[in-house]
Amino acid sequence: MNIGIAGIGRMGAAIAERLLKHGHRVKVWNRTAAKARALAPHGAQLAESPGKLAASADIVLSILTDAAAIEATYDATDGLLSGDIRGKLFVEMSTVRPETERELAGRIRARGAAMIDCPVGGTTGPAREGKLLGFVGGETADLERARPLLELLCRRIEHVGPVGAGASLKLAINLPLLVYWQAVGEALALCQPLGLEPERLISIFADSSGGPNVLKTRGAMLADAMRGKPPANTTFNIDSIRKDMATMLEEARALGYDSLPVTMRALECFDEAAHEGLGDGDAVMLPMAWLKSGQR
Repeated sequence: MNIGIAGIGRMGAAIAERLLKHGHRVKVWNRTAAKARALAPHGAQLAESPGKLAASADIVLSILTDAAAIEATYDATDGLLSGDIRGKLFVEMSTVRPETERELAGRIRARGAAMIDCPVGGTTGPAREGKLLGFVGGETADLERARPLLELLCRRIEHVGPVGAGASLKLAINLPLLVYWQAVGEALALCQPLGLEPERLISIFADSSGGPNVLKTRGAMLADAMRGKPPANTTFNIDSIRKDMATMLEEARALGYDSLPVTMRALECFDEAAHEGLGDGDAVMLPMAWLKSGQR
């Protein structure tokens, strides 16, 4: 199958590597061309523009930063929608508001093509291993066309409603996870006087009722951070967390909620970490940043 991928950030690159490993023909495009070129040794072909990417692909996956990046990639004069896209299927995987996905799907349908939204839960490691969670919004027939690819990427695929429903669920499942990075920093502050070894402390947290799955997968990274050793590789950076949380707040307001008070306060703390220069740092650095800044 000919697959096009628009957006070769950390997740886009990991998804491309997974599909290439399983024998698919993959062509990639990224606004910063060097990121796309880095996949050439893995067998990826490079597209000169989003329009040429779409022209050569049966299915196009897009995983982009935000709504502005989606508009620029799809609607530019050489964008994904610039040529004849009749009969093609687009799988939009960005973390954005559901309204963004619904509006895009309308523009795609008007040109004779189809779209599902399928943002995923998980980071680059699960993407390379095919262990993401896929949240699909769209028509059943369109999901079935995409299913062989999604089954390579996801250990679980949930069809949760029409286009935009996937985006809603992705924001919802990310919210408690992102807030947790602030909560664990505050919890660590309470037990600092005990002087326990970081690995032992994280093991205790992970084994408690309040321990989320993320401690099982990234507990070792957090323990290293507690020892003053930041992760060698960033899988989900603080600026991306801030963007997602701002999107959650925007969507809540659109749904009639005055605020999400816990999310709002956590975002303020993460903004402070970014202002200290940690924006491109991994999420496990957030508790450490708060421990340092929150102490009198």
